[in-house]
Amino acid sequence: MDVAVGIVAQRDNEHAQALAVDLVEALERDGASVVVDESTGGAIDATAVPVAAMAGRDLVVSIGGDGTLLFVAREVGSTPILGINLGEVGFLNAVAPADALGVVTGLAAELDETGAVPERELSRLRATGVDADWTLEPALNEVVVHGPRRGNGGGATIEVQADGQQYVESHADGVLVATPTGSTAYNLSEGGPLVHPAAEALVVTQMAATDSMPPLVVEPDTELVLTVSGAETGYAISDGRNRQRLELPATISVSLAAEPVRLVGPQANFFDGLDKLE
Repeated sequence: MDVAVGIVAQRDNEHAQALAVDLVEALERDGASVVVDESTGGAIDATAVPVAAMAGRDLVVSIGGDGTLLFVAREVGSTPILGINLGEVGFLNAVAPADALGVVTGLAAELDETGAVPERELSRLRATGVDADWTLEPALNEVVVHGPRRGNGGGATIEVQADGQQYVESHADGVLVATPTGSTAYNLSEGGPLVHPAAEALVVTQMAATDSMPPLVVEPDTELVLTVSGAETGYAISDGRNRQRLELPATISVSLAAEPVRLVGPQANFFDGLDKLE
């Protein structure tokens, strides 16, 4: 079998590590080339590499919750990813642990035979400084722009323009731009709408705004420009992790990233996942 597979298991999760052992053994028995992430390689007997080094392999398997898959997606870009769900909701991870062995070996065999498997592309967001030289890592869920901190006295004045037309300008804790994938995450907690993952759209949601507007849903190729002022500093944040400090006033452009995330294998049922939301 001429297939290269990477496996990333949720850190310090014995269930994930045990499943990784079973997958490595089964795939190598079939002749596949298999590597695991460095953390998992320290716990099991398998060839280990940094997750970023798995970019370009035929398949990367993420074992854990949606957070693990978000991490994998940041590191491997458009390399096909299969999610095995050990989390609570699992909007991105469709495969149950009991089914993992059959699904992964089946996908590897299909890749070996045909060179491709069915996939679903998930859009990502790219945030860049209009008046400064920086770009955040692409966001699968959301880009957030806010003032010095959340809460009383920590906001800023944020203007949002969509394709050059002003949507809103208000003092707020922040403004969030979400993909359909991210509509069930931070966006939902801030009062934004649920968006079906098959929809082609972006969502703009204000966070604790003084003069609030309903959340705005726009076409995915809309250029969103956020101008932040009225405070000394602010932040632009990609998927809650990659952070850029802003010297205000500052202007940020948010648009679709060039490379989407590619999910392969069975797809999660969106409406079943909604039942698990708090």
